[in-house]
Amino acid sequence: MSKAVYYKKEGNHDTFSVTGEGKAILSPDIAVISAGVTSQAATAKAAQNQLNSAINAVSDAVKKAGVDAKDLQTTGYTIYPTYDYTEGRQRITGYQANANLTIKVRDIEKANGVVDAATDAGANQVGGISFDVDDKTKAQNEAREQAVAEAKKKAEAAAKIAGFSLGRIINYNEDFGGYPRPIPLMAKAEMADGGGVPTNLEPGTSEIVVNVTLWYEIK
Repeated sequence: MSKAVYYKKEGNHDTFSVTGEGKAILSPDIAVISAGVTSQAATAKAAQNQLNSAINAVSDAVKKAGVDAKDLQTTGYTIYPTYDYTEGRQRITGYQANANLTIKVRDIEKANGVVDAATDAGANQVGGISFDVDDKTKAQNEAREQAVAEAKKKAEAAAKIAGFSLGRIINYNEDFGGYPRPIPLMAKAEMADGGGVPTNLEPGTSEIVVNVTLWYEIK
């Protein structure tokens, strides 16, 4: 969207500012998946052991699906008692253990298979999936070049119409926007015969937007 040219006087110099906008399309090349595991048992130790076994099973499954060990991180590891309240009395009925496994998938084509592998291995909470671009530098530079070119073109047009000459650029500012957003995962449907429907995640595309402001001296 075109924006106005602003004129003001600074010290002994007349200056004006002009804005430009540039955009670049991003195709995500990595996926980040959060897989949660929950276990319940009569004792804290039993709940912990069950949880550890489940985490190991999910980790092994996603590694077999193509994820490197360095791209797995366990977070949110908790164990706490569960209670029953009867006639105003609190009674411990068991223990629940939870943990999340953050999985980075560097080959985005494997994301669907990784989700299925995690759930098949025992992950009972899968969500918070986001798609991103590992290196945004090229797209940022492309959008920046467009924004600067647009701003300079507007400055030259304004100078020609108003009858003044452009001096040097004395200040520069830029703002980024439009990065890829997390895409929620719908629960995997179960068919009537008990078989699972394969997960189908579509990363789509996003865009980076760069807005620049150039300040010129007026000759």
